[in-house]
Amino acid sequence: MTDRLHARTARTLASAAFAAALALTALPALTSPALADDAAPTGKWRTFDPDTGAPKTVVEITEADGTLTGTIVELLDDGETTCTACEGDKKDQPLVGMAILWGLTKDGDEWSGGTILRPANGKTANASLELKDGGSKLEVTGSKGFMSRSQTWERVE
Repeated sequence: MTDRLHARTARTLASAAFAAALALTALPALTSPALADDAAPTGKWRTFDPDTGAPKTVVEITEADGTLTGTIVELLDDGETTCTACEGDKKDQPLVGMAILWGLTKDGDEWSGGTILRPANGKTANASLELKDGGSKLEVTGSKGFMSRSQTWERVE
């Protein structure tokens, strides 16, 4: 009887230890802001120069009424600080604080139907976004007609 009691106690302790270890390994995934809600690409993203691959800006994506907007919040290079190539109300305006992504709505696993502005040349394109790698990367695609160009942005923690 004592041997069976010791064996049952040992199994119970082993099961409890396993459950605790499992909980501790899952805890970072549940508490990390990058992984806690990967259903929407809201938050801050590091962008890269499409020609050189060098870090370019930090864009903060926000959601209001089911629509995404991306605004430059930080410049990461020594390039232009204003949108000299832009037209209309964005012409010669500071890049920091400028919305370069707007009007995207959820469409299945991606966000689409919006517009993206490339301040380097002042041109806009149709935009779509798709989260990758558990929400740590964002595939950003701009398209016009039959032409499209994708870039991967990295989440800023």
